Amino acid sequence: MRITQGTFSFLPDLDDDQIRAQVEYCLNQDWAIGVEYTDDPHPRNTYWEMWCQPMFDLKDPAGVMMELNACRKAFPDSYIKLISFDSTRGFETVRMSFIVQRPKVEPRFLMTRTEGNGRSVHVTLTTQR
Repeated sequence: MRITQGTFSFLPDLDDDQIRAQVEYCLNQDWAIGVEYTDDPHPRNTYWEMWCQPMFDLKDPAGVMMELNACRKAFPDSYIKLISFDSTRGFETVRMSFIVQRPKVEPRFLMTRTEGNGRSVHVTLTTQR
């Protein structure tokens, strides 16, 4: 099962040149870039681990790619994503996020529906490896 989260989730995985082009676009918009990773891509897990501090005032995509490659080396079988932040309104707003690495075997999710009183339905989502 392919996890679909982020801006380019329904496209084939981006290669490094395509990732670099997206990073360059974000930097041209004066957005900060962050690198995050996780081994739990559950849809409700919105707080992935930060690899490094968000890269504010960076103008060269090479710096982002260097941090991305260091994260890939440290966590070769984890999900890694890039996030761009826009602070032009005085607070950080996520403008773009996309997965740049996936594990070789992605987990499956099992959805269990339980009917409650009346017409209510409770849904439980669990991860299966």
